[in-house]
Amino acid sequence: MNNKQIISTDQAPAAIGTYSQAVRAGSTVYLSGQIPLDPKTMEVVSGGIEQHIVQVFENLKAVAEAADSNLDQIVKLNIFLTDLGNFALVNEVMARYFSQPYPARAAVEVAGLPKGVGVEMDAVISLEA
Repeated sequence: MNNKQIISTDQAPAAIGTYSQAVRAGSTVYLSGQIPLDPKTMEVVSGGIEQHIVQVFENLKAVAEAADSNLDQIVKLNIFLTDLGNFALVNEVMARYFSQPYPARAAVEVAGLPKGVGVEMDAVISLEA
C-alpha cells in the first residue's frame, strides 16, 4: 500500500533539485530543506542572516500550510548553519514563530549550503500533534 502524498505550493520556493517540497506518509509530513529563497523570484532574499532566517521560516510555514498544518505541529526541526555563531540569532527569530512546547531540534555547522547561503532548515510534522 502506498500512502505517500506529495505536498507542493507556489507560496514556497520550487524544488531546485530532484526532491519534493514535502511528502506526507500517513500522519507524518517530511518538509525538505528550505533556504532563504523568495518563492516569486527564486533568488536569495536580500539582507543579512536575520532576513535569511526569517525567509526560511516563512518558507517552512508555507509548505506546512500546504499540508493543512502549521509550524506548531513540527515535532523535529533540523537547522544547518555555515557559522554556528548565528545560533543565538536563530533562537531569537525562532521565538517569533514558535511557542512552548518547542519541537525537538538539532543545529549543525556545515561547510557549505546550496547557493552559498548561511542557513537551511528541514522539519518533520506530526498531524496528530
